[in-house]
Amino acid sequence: MAVPKGKVSRQRRDKRRSSVWKLTAPNLVKCPNCGEFCMPHRVCKACGQYKGREVIKVEESK
Repeated sequence: MAVPKGKVSRQRRDKRRSSVWKLTAPNLVKCPNCGEFCMPHRVCKACGQYKGREVIKVEESK
């Protein structure tokens, strides 16, 4: 059975866990068709276009 050789100090333990909070927000780019912000390399949810062609049909809200 695996048994630790010695006590892990609080400082060493916390150093190992410290990178959890460093998450980054996803980048956003403006859609060249409608100008709304969307994630890069994905279909725009507002207009349904990707690389200048319509990929999905989007109904306009009234």
